[in-house]
Amino acid sequence: MKIRYDSEVDAAYLALGDIADGEAVVQIPELYPPGGRGEIILDFDAQGHVIGMEILAASVVLRPEVLDKAVRI
Repeated sequence: MKIRYDSEVDAAYLALGDIADGEAVVQIPELYPPGGRGEIILDFDAQGHVIGMEILAASVVLRPEVLDKAVRI
C-alpha cells in the first residue's frame, strides 16, 4: 500500500498496490465518513477489485500519523 497526500487540495490517495494509468475503470463516489466531513471515492479495476481510494478533506478524515507517513505531492 502507498499513500500520497496533496496538502494544497487536502486530498490523499491510498493505492492498494501498483496502479497503471487508466486501470481504475469504475468509481464509487460520495461515501461520507461519520460527522459528514470529507468524502471517500473507491476505485475498481475491470475485474471488480478495489485498487485504491481517494480521500477528500484528508487532514480531517485521516489520523495525523497516517498523513505523516504519506508521500507529499
